[in-house]
Amino acid sequence: MIRTAVIMAGGSGERFWPLSRKNRPKQLLALTSEKMMIEEAIERIQTLIPIEHIYIFTSEILQTPIREELPALPPENVVAEPSKRNTAPCLAFAAVFLTEKYKVPTSELSMAVLTADHYISTVDQFVETVENALHYAESNNALVTIGIPPTRPETGYGYIEINNTGNDGIITSAVSFREKPTYETALSFLKSGNFLWNSGMFFWRLDTLLDSFRSNLPEIGSSLAELGDLLKTRTSLIIDGSIPEIRSLYKQFPDISIDYGIMEKAGNVAVARALFLWDDVGSWDSLDRMRPQDTSVMSIRGKMCCSIQEIRFS
Repeated sequence: MIRTAVIMAGGSGERFWPLSRKNRPKQLLALTSEKMMIEEAIERIQTLIPIEHIYIFTSEILQTPIREELPALPPENVVAEPSKRNTAPCLAFAAVFLTEKYKVPTSELSMAVLTADHYISTVDQFVETVENALHYAESNNALVTIGIPPTRPETGYGYIEINNTGNDGIITSAVSFREKPTYETALSFLKSGNFLWNSGMFFWRLDTLLDSFRSNLPEIGSSLAELGDLLKTRTSLIIDGSIPEIRSLYKQFPDISIDYGIMEKAGNVAVARALFLWDDVGSWDSLDRMRPQDTSVMSIRGKMCCSIQEIRFS
């Protein structure tokens, strides 16, 4: 089995203005440590997947900055999406790209889907959780996601209802996906013990994912072969920007997330319970939760001379 990692890093990071900019969004900032968030994401997964098998799928405008900031990553592994079409088209594109790149049966390729803007507490526990998820996905016809045990009645996250009778609580089956709840509903989720936060991290064999696109999202699944034909011989090249021939096909894909398009419809979803603490670094408030505050309420490292309050209200 060849293991690959796909890190989605196309976001604009607008909620971290004024620190983030169009060509330097939050994934290219050092928000949770001395390292850029995308650098942290790569280092965490490198324990399980060599850097030559790690791929960044991003926007055209961020392709060059990411290559410049990550010189150890092969430049051809930083791929520009033809347009911004949400996570389902992006992951279909990534799956077909890897199929053409490796030229092996898709049942022999697995993919870890990660993001570049998450806070992870401990690398060892993250690696253990990912190993559990990848091993299960490689051994079963399953779409696996990581569920985070909630620590508060959070209304800004999606939730996954789980069956608590699975494999010693490590891998269990998903019962349903729930959208961002009201506070009262989130509190009931927290008390029940049967709900986990949806982390947005996924693990699967490529044959499982591609079959799911054909079955559950035919608006994309019916175009996989055509997309593969357009990618042939190009996956090992250093391409600046996106491939023009793919752009028109890609724009026909629905603007839909992988959660709506695949995960909520599929009957073969499994959940790996996270062994680590996690936070979605989505706003200044999330940094308040992660870092102890000193008397000046400084939360941003580096060349910042103002506090969070000053950034928010000045």
